[in-house]
This record gives sequence, C-alpha cells and structure tokens, in this order.
Amino acid sequence: MGKRKKSSRKPGPSRQKVPLDTTFTCLFCHHDKSVTVRLDRKEGVAQLVCRVCDQRYQSKVNHLTEAIDIYSEWIDAADAAQREEQVTRRPVASSSRPSIPAPASVEDSDED
Repeated sequence: MGKRKKSSRKPGPSRQKVPLDTTFTCLFCHHDKSVTVRLDRKEGVAQLVCRVCDQRYQSKVNHLTEAIDIYSEWIDAADAAQREEQVTRRPVASSSRPSIPAPASVEDSDED
C-alpha cells in the first residue's frame, strides 16, 4: 500500500508569538514593573521612565528596536557611567590608616 501525499495533509497549528515585556525593574530603586518604555518611531526617539524614582533615559530608535533593547542600553550606560566615576574619582586619604614606614637604609643593615 502507498502512503498519502504530503500535500493532502492539513498544515499544523501556527505558533503563537509571545509578546515582549514593556515594563521592567528599576536599576536604582529596585521596584518591579516601575520602568516603562515609550517608543516614538516617527521621531526616532525612545524614552525610558521610572514611575517611582523618576529616573529617565532617552535613546535613538529604528524600525527594529524594541523596548527590551532600550532597557538593555540603559543598563549598559549606567554600568559605563559607574565605571567612569570610579576611575576619575581619586581615593581620599584617611587619617585612621597607619602610614607605611620608609624602608631601612642600607647602612643600618650592614652593622650586624
């Protein structure tokens, strides 16, 4: 007996798209779902705003950009700013730390 032709079978059910998140956790105040992203594709600008601590971030967008991309850019920008701040900041001298004693001179060690 022969098999049925492949073209006579019905197509399987289509996979449903899972929508991406548009609300996120704030990096600064750590509230869940407090950060919202608005994409204005006509203007080419995206705005990210935390409703709790009012942190804001703005970035350029194109037709492929999604809300998660703007949130990821915000995380990267915050990390870069933190690293830059640590590099440019000079360490503060503390009087509570003992100073390092100067090494003994060569003449003192030869007296043995």
